Amino acid sequence: MEYVRLGRTGLKVSRLCLGMMTYGTPQWRPWVLDEDASRPFVKRALEAGINFFDTADVYSRGVSEEVTGHALRDFAKRDQVIIATKVHGKMSDDPNDRGLSRKHIFDSIDRSLRRLGTDYVDLYQTHRWDDETPIEETLEALHDVVRAGKARYIGASSMFAWEFAKAQYTAQMRGWTKFVSMQNHYNLVYREEEREMIPFCRDQGVALIPWSPLARGFLTGNRTRDKKGETTRSTTDPFAHEMYYQDSDFQIVDRVSELANKRGVSNAQIALAWILHQPGITAPIIGASKPHHLDDALAALAIKLSDEECKSLEELYVPHPILGHS
Repeated sequence: MEYVRLGRTGLKVSRLCLGMMTYGTPQWRPWVLDEDASRPFVKRALEAGINFFDTADVYSRGVSEEVTGHALRDFAKRDQVIIATKVHGKMSDDPNDRGLSRKHIFDSIDRSLRRLGTDYVDLYQTHRWDDETPIEETLEALHDVVRAGKARYIGASSMFAWEFAKAQYTAQMRGWTKFVSMQNHYNLVYREEEREMIPFCRDQGVALIPWSPLARGFLTGNRTRDKKGETTRSTTDPFAHEMYYQDSDFQIVDRVSELANKRGVSNAQIALAWILHQPGITAPIIGASKPHHLDDALAALAIKLSDEECKSLEELYVPHPILGHS
């Protein structure tokens, strides 16, 4: 396993991050694995050298954090793993139990720590932008969370580049903690982030840890144009159906399949190898609900794509509407 710095920090993370949204309770989403089924994936990831694990309070309404905490305590030493979680999503019907207000951030970090069974998280991230809370309130609260020792670093997830620039500039002007990472939506069939967010992060030394590098499984090639697939997730994930499934998306998948067949590897390996080749990418966040998902991700680390192969994968891309910011 290769380890790289998280942006300009001194923190070293594995080149792959295991996303924990897949683990929690199927009562939240039918494709989610329960705790017993989840543990082998965490154990295998650790054995392979993955030290970076990303969850969120909203995943399975807190159960994902509990599953993450249990497995990491059983299979690893706390100071040898990097735990990331997120805040923003609606956690109950209480009007204050959502968003990025000072109240919700303070309440949420304590609840996340209890569920994870740890005194601190390595990376505390805003899950989305909050239009109803002044950015100054959010940033000062996050700064205080870091000062209290409850988080070592802070990160952000999908938003517009101007919003992220505003947040970073505000933090710098006030002497508050700045975001060290951006968890953005990026893959072969959604590349709108190349216009502004990725260049901005590269210029500012912000780590890029993209979510959905396989487009929620779309790039594996098992989806059809009538929005059907072979897995529970492919048939019960309306979010994916809203985001992908353009004709150009399927044409790109065909290119991925052609190259995968030529190389004798899976579509997933080619799609992940492509994103690992992109400048500024620190660690794509991978999901795994079957053993071969982890095997494919690990194998992708060794695949080197030529400039011609990358061009072939990229040249059919058609611009998309902005997806994943809400």
